[in-house]
Amino acid sequence: MDKLVEIIAKLSREIGLMEEAAKEQFNFKELTLTQMNYMETINQLHNPNMTELAVEMNLTKPTVKVAIDKLIEKDYIYRVQSDEDRRSAHLHLTEKGKQINQMHDYAHKCMAELLSKKLDNSERIQLESLLEKAISK
Repeated sequence: MDKLVEIIAKLSREIGLMEEAAKEQFNFKELTLTQMNYMETINQLHNPNMTELAVEMNLTKPTVKVAIDKLIEKDYIYRVQSDEDRRSAHLHLTEKGKQINQMHDYAHKCMAELLSKKLDNSERIQLESLLEKAISK
């Protein structure tokens, strides 16, 4: 188990370094990785409301609201009132937010390429299968 913890820590560090490098390359230094993760999750959920985002991120609604308000202030996200329920609003990425998401995807692609270069095809397929199994709910 200790070896697995060590590997995960190293992998996490590598991913963080790649994301930081991508932030600098795309000149988005003012954002935290947490803020980038909010935008990535909003994109993956296809414009969720605050409750859906809080549930997906396993956070409280007040915590999510504070983070979202900051991202709205920075012009990365905007709210659109729901047609079905006027009390609810859906979160959308602005063009600037979409650029951040593309940059974040670029960092993930760089990490995948790094791993792929060090593995042969059968090892890569096995790694994909094991990781999918490990993160399935």
